[in-house]
Amino acid sequence: MAVPVAFFALFFAWPVVSIVERGFRVDGLWQFGRFGETLSRPEILDVLWFTLWQALASTGLTLLIALPGAYVFARFEFRGKALLRAVVTVPFVMPTVMVGTAFLALVGRGGLLDELWGVRLDTTVWAILIAHVFFNYAVVVRTVGGLWAQLDPRQEEAARVLGASRWRAWRTVTLPALAPSVAAAALMVFLFTASSFAVVQILGGSAYSTLETEIYRQTVVRFDLTTAAVLTMVQFAAVGAVLTVHARAVRRRETALRMVAPEQTARRPRGVGQWALFAGVLLSIALLVVLPLGVLVERSFATSHGYGLDYYRALQTPDPSGTFLVPLLDTIGNSLRYAVVATLIALVVGGLAAAALTRRAGRLVRGFDALLMLPLGVSAVTVGFGFLITLDEPPLDLRASWILVPLAQALVGVPFVVRTMLPVLRAVDERLREAAAVLGASPWRAWREVDLPLVRRALLIAAGFAFAVSLGEFGATVFIARPDSPTLPVAVARLLGRPGELNYGQAMALSTILMVVCAVSLLLLERLRTERTSGEF
Repeated sequence: MAVPVAFFALFFAWPVVSIVERGFRVDGLWQFGRFGETLSRPEILDVLWFTLWQALASTGLTLLIALPGAYVFARFEFRGKALLRAVVTVPFVMPTVMVGTAFLALVGRGGLLDELWGVRLDTTVWAILIAHVFFNYAVVVRTVGGLWAQLDPRQEEAARVLGASRWRAWRTVTLPALAPSVAAAALMVFLFTASSFAVVQILGGSAYSTLETEIYRQTVVRFDLTTAAVLTMVQFAAVGAVLTVHARAVRRRETALRMVAPEQTARRPRGVGQWALFAGVLLSIALLVVLPLGVLVERSFATSHGYGLDYYRALQTPDPSGTFLVPLLDTIGNSLRYAVVATLIALVVGGLAAAALTRRAGRLVRGFDALLMLPLGVSAVTVGFGFLITLDEPPLDLRASWILVPLAQALVGVPFVVRTMLPVLRAVDERLREAAAVLGASPWRAWREVDLPLVRRALLIAAGFAFAVSLGEFGATVFIARPDSPTLPVAVARLLGRPGELNYGQAMALSTILMVVCAVSLLLLERLRTERTSGEF
């Protein structure tokens, strides 16, 4: 636990505590009385209520739509499976500002639905909920599907032989085994939607506001750090309560599972019911994932004089306004380099944390399990500002260093590594490790021979998640990215904030490039994962 504890103490706890302290301490005096004053304001209560209920609704809707997809990817074998898995993961890597823009082009004024049928959903909560499903679909598919693909189907078949119906066998055998993974996915979706910023701001307009948007407004627009600090503490309390409930629920359902290679469980759909399920999942992916991405690509080619590559060519030229010190195409290389470093950091920190949490060594370890998830529920604005005011003096003067961006991105990647690896590590039968030890294996060799073959698939899935979230991280990066090396999401956001058709078109072109880069990276990872996991079980 030493490395994960030190990492979170230096790069999460210290910056966040420092920014909160500045908010509560004014002219040397503590302003704790602002808690009651802030939380009694009607507009703040409205923000808190909307944040809660839209996050719950988004999480429920995402699970309802994505769990069938997780089953299809886990149990069915079909042509183009790797490509489709990469496609459904692309939205998760997109900057949230582009998620909102893509749906605005689809359901807003002058969007595709408005042009075809005169239907507009912008400034409604439905647009926000659907956009959240679009963004988080991959979380459920990859987190739950990764474990589901390794569950031995013969356990469910044995229940059928003993007289259980298909539904009862699934409910009593498979569902309890999947419960920790489903809970982990639901937790991540809830934290992401509760801290939603760009999606709510773009699609909800002034009618809706979450804690994240309110913290940004109080910090950046009004520079009211005290109100922002109160809201940040509310975030901490809410996230802590959610994590406590989640940890207790998961511990009651943990069990050793019989796992096999994914290649032994996947097969072609059989029967009318399975083919209908397969077709329904493909239709939901086409409407919720492919269609918004397609509209985004179409807008990147649509110029005032017809379709062409004008916006892409403009990315190669220097910015005449001087906002960007490098050509916009250079942001692609910057983003990839940052994401690779952030992924390595997240795998080391998250892997060590998951290994420590597997031992279940008392309340201290369980408390650290909750701490690991806090970066997903705490305002990225708070983290970004905290970096700027704490990491600017020796011996940690990193404000001018490139490593600051990967460190901030790794904070968001570590929870995905832990939540993806932990259910699989805890599902390993402890008797296998004990047998290896009895036969003379050292603890390191026992882990290498027993745990690693079973967890390698989850490790590669975790690497994909960490790379994806690092590539698309925007909230904290926008504050700490250097002007001469901006990331692609930061460049897209700045282009969208500037008026003019060229800026909008360049933003669409950069977003399309980001989607292609993400899809190619995930396809390579998928192939690597398949090659390394085949024949290992």
